[in-house]
Amino acid sequence: MLLGVHAAPAHADGQPPRPPWHQGVPEERQQKAEQLFQEGRQLHRSAILAEARAKYEEALRYWDHPELRVYLGRVLMRSGLPLLAYENLQQALRWGPGALDPHLEAEARASMSELVQRELAMIELRCDEPGAAVLLDGKPWFVGPGAERRLVLPGEHVVTARKEGYYTVVRPVAVLAGKRASGTLRLSADAMITERRWQAAWAPWAVVGAGGALGLLGAVLRWQANEHYDDAERVLQGPFRDACGLECAPSDGSAYDRSRLENGLAVGSFVAGGAALITGGVLVYMNWPRPYRTDDRGDVKIELAPAVSSSAAGLSTRISF
Repeated sequence: MLLGVHAAPAHADGQPPRPPWHQGVPEERQQKAEQLFQEGRQLHRSAILAEARAKYEEALRYWDHPELRVYLGRVLMRSGLPLLAYENLQQALRWGPGALDPHLEAEARASMSELVQRELAMIELRCDEPGAAVLLDGKPWFVGPGAERRLVLPGEHVVTARKEGYYTVVRPVAVLAGKRASGTLRLSADAMITERRWQAAWAPWAVVGAGGALGLLGAVLRWQANEHYDDAERVLQGPFRDACGLECAPSDGSAYDRSRLENGLAVGSFVAGGAALITGGVLVYMNWPRPYRTDDRGDVKIELAPAVSSSAAGLSTRISF
């Protein structure tokens, strides 16, 4: 029987324990798997790989035996499907040492090492943002915080990280055969930021206030100028002048001079106040708060290195996207 049961430590009654892949599998299912396995081996020897693969996979549906995984891995490697081959060889070794014949176990480990060095690449990412969903090539990978690694086919892959309230990070990652791309994903909150041209928001309004104060001062001066002018007119041309006749004291014209001075100051205040109001209005407009989205959209930095340690390993290259 090619799908043999390998030796295991004996129980107290002298009977060897059943391997874990035997547990829960009825005898008829084991026999059906053995039959399909033998048919697959015949096709395998004849290099009819597609049909041999189908037989092995059907046999696995009846009985997930580690030796079947090794044979399926062989077919997948010859069919140019390195990733599937690696996964099946890994499944064959999951039961630990002794699950396979020594030569099959050594073959499986050697084949896995060869696949990693020559035909596969590795992506290893870390995301410390709690609740962030990380996707690889559009398929869910893991949820942060945490770090995961995955073997992939060489070429360009797309890493995506998203979380509600944060910018979605989408970055291409190109990896070569035998290389490991490792890095950290960083998300940035999708927030609106309000910015002013000047930090002192009161300054433009102070200019507006100064313009209003100058306008008010001009109005007061204009009122005083009119009052002084009217007083001078009453003194010089009113009934009081006619009553005193030649005995009236001569006027030095100071009331008129004061009126003209105040009127000039009022005009100057109006001009300066108007200019200040216009300038202040422009400054208020220029300093009006303007919301914008932050330019920090998150990032991922990828470092390329050999997928496995080797004495001939070259220098690592850091690439920022």
